[in-house]
Amino acid sequence: MTTPTAVADRYRIDGRLGAGGMSTVFLALDNVLERQVAVKLLAEHLAEDEAFVARFRREALAAARLQHPNIVQVFDSGQDRESGRHFIVMEYVDGPSCADMLRDYDVLDVELAATIIQEACNGLDYAHRAGVVHRDVKPGNLLQVEETGNVKLADFGIAKAAEQTRITQVGSVLGTAAYLSPEQARGDEAGPASDIYSLGVCAYQLLAGRLPHEYGSLTELALKQQNDPVRPIREFRPEVPEALDRAVRVCLETDPAARYNSALELGEALNAGLFNEYTEATLRLEDETEPTQALAGDPDTTATTRALRTRRDSAPPTPPPAASVPARPRAPARAAPTRRRRRWFTTALLLLLMLAAGVAIALVASDSPSPRQVDRVVEQKFDDQLDGIKDLIRDNTQ
Repeated sequence: MTTPTAVADRYRIDGRLGAGGMSTVFLALDNVLERQVAVKLLAEHLAEDEAFVARFRREALAAARLQHPNIVQVFDSGQDRESGRHFIVMEYVDGPSCADMLRDYDVLDVELAATIIQEACNGLDYAHRAGVVHRDVKPGNLLQVEETGNVKLADFGIAKAAEQTRITQVGSVLGTAAYLSPEQARGDEAGPASDIYSLGVCAYQLLAGRLPHEYGSLTELALKQQNDPVRPIREFRPEVPEALDRAVRVCLETDPAARYNSALELGEALNAGLFNEYTEATLRLEDETEPTQALAGDPDTTATTRALRTRRDSAPPTPPPAASVPARPRAPARAAPTRRRRRWFTTALLLLLMLAAGVAIALVASDSPSPRQVDRVVEQKFDDQLDGIKDLIRDNTQ
């Protein structure tokens, strides 16, 4: 396949940036606006799939509407008249992808890894609120701007376009299988929770230096996703805060409903986790997951339950400050506290009367108590017990 010298009589091709099974990305110069851009040329055989082309055009338009600092901007799309190949023109990001970083360093600094994923969360949350699901979140699509360090999500659109076309029906796997959520692997519709799972796999890999599930085949991966607990990151990186470890693993629950409600919730959990603090979302999801899994069968064969048991058996987490983890609201119960106060006041009054009677009996039993002895007996017997009763009343009327 020959490399074109220009696309759409506007974009001059200066070099190749990367290639995949569906497309090749080139560095190009926009001759009209005189700026560098990235041009993605789709593989020639895709032009023959009319269903794919129709989806691709719709998704390219949807991606072009996404304008966010943490999303690679789409500038243009169309079909080159000379070659007949479809193209997308995007913002050029001068910097490495997370896949490049992993090849160079195996693992990233804890704070850097958490910051990268947090910024990706901002972009995903914006896209999800706009009704766009990425469907192919992986390290190669997380790009860091060299000059500013800003992180951008790339490649919105193509994943949706490729679904249910001939290329997927013949068994091709879109993207890297390790980053696909269990529901995507089953062929179910991908939603925001699927992107959260994929981003959780990226976070796990950046921190642990390995994937949550090592596998030799797609079947083995699917079985491990369903049955095996995700090992704590701290087993491989003890310096990772426990709260950050747990925040990442919540993303990797098999049930989409057991993950964060939004990418923004995930970002907040990661930010708190850096300081070994917990958000209400992380604690809530762990609390809700355990009873559900316990009812599913033998706890020894339940993946999520085993994962939660591992979390509880590890070092006790540092309690978060009250400001960062709001107290969970209780169901309203107005009448019960009033009745409870009355009951304790009545009990306290009876105890006081009984104590007074006890003091009187003690005095009568003594042979000839002096006024000082009487004062001492009353003081010792009455005040000591009264203090206990006060504590009892206070503890049960709050």
